[in-house]
Amino acid sequence: MRDVLTIILAGGRGKRLDPLTRHRAKPAVPFGGIYRIIDFTLSNCLNSDLRQVMVLAQYKSRSLDQHIREGWNILSRSLGEYIEILSPQQRTSEEWYRGTADAIYHNIYTIEAEKRRYTLILAGDHVYRMDYRPMIQSHIERGADLTIGCIPVPITESDQFGIMQVDDSYRIRHFVEKPATCPPMPGSTDHCLGSMGIYVFNTDLLFEQLIEDQNAGGSHHDFGHNLIPMLIETHRVFAFPFTETSSPGGVSAYWRDVGTIHAFYEANIDLTTALPQLDLYDRDWPIRTYHEHDPPPKLVHNMPGEIGAARRGEAFDSLLSPGCIISGGHVRGSVLSPRVRVNSYAVVEDSILFDGVQVGRNCRIRRTIVDKNTVIPCDTTVGFDLDLDRRRGFHVSEEGIVVIPRDAVIQWHS
Repeated sequence: MRDVLTIILAGGRGKRLDPLTRHRAKPAVPFGGIYRIIDFTLSNCLNSDLRQVMVLAQYKSRSLDQHIREGWNILSRSLGEYIEILSPQQRTSEEWYRGTADAIYHNIYTIEAEKRRYTLILAGDHVYRMDYRPMIQSHIERGADLTIGCIPVPITESDQFGIMQVDDSYRIRHFVEKPATCPPMPGSTDHCLGSMGIYVFNTDLLFEQLIEDQNAGGSHHDFGHNLIPMLIETHRVFAFPFTETSSPGGVSAYWRDVGTIHAFYEANIDLTTALPQLDLYDRDWPIRTYHEHDPPPKLVHNMPGEIGAARRGEAFDSLLSPGCIISGGHVRGSVLSPRVRVNSYAVVEDSILFDGVQVGRNCRIRRTIVDKNTVIPCDTTVGFDLDLDRRRGFHVSEEGIVVIPRDAVIQWHS
């Protein structure tokens, strides 16, 4: 893997995740209590023995930059290993990144100086566990110019993916970015092959195509729209199916685009089930992140000599992060980030609470995502009357998930 440079595209705005992306880039959005979304891609890199990693940032990158500096400054440059975040430099023009290919083109001098034979390009905004080594090895053995990671996706969701058609050897013969409809993949009637946004390039070819794309009129400067369809006609471009062979431990391949409020919510809540699809407890494939020095989570029941109704601090089927205090409240089927406090007689169900959220006495919270440092006053009800939640200014998704923005001031009670 010493001959591979890894580039993580982490500059996406993530409009569909608003308001969670109102103050941070999508890869920096918290996930699973203690992680950020980008931690999964970075952990895959380290676990795959990829130690030369560049992260390309752009949109509201301060929290992402801070997270990587504090949590991922673990490799030694003197040993030729690094995880480095690159902010937009505008070295080739005065414009910001106009597409995925353009983001790499703006950093072409930095990438070229590394002199790696292969370039692995990843997205920093997906949640998954993948060993990249089988894909890279397949690329080398096939003598490919470009290899694209792919997964089966329902035909009804073809407009969310780059869709490819392959021959028996998995050589890509046709590629269309987000078509309204498409033919099924071989052996299926209702699924097609969708791009994971994971590419292995021969580096020399990548540079040639980036320069050619910059000189092409009317280009979106995007891999899916421009570079890949053009390369299929003239070069050896293969698909690599993401299956158990490249999934750690040989378990079912897990990959999620958590780019909508509903997808983000479902992926988090799945972690609270008895057998979640995403295994965070595999010690052979650890998911790393930045940890602050918080004490263990604490559940507080009735104190000796207390007068009044019983106070039961309890949590069921939930993830509790360090620093959490359940002080006489009830938590069920929820994900609590560090330093969350749930006070007496409050009930939190099927919800996601980010860092430092405070839930007052007698509150009732259901199917709600509460962003960082929000204080929910006593006796407040959220997630039961969606019209009331909308009048409060909260975002309510089509599926009825309420999102309370960061540092929100809640004035209306139920």
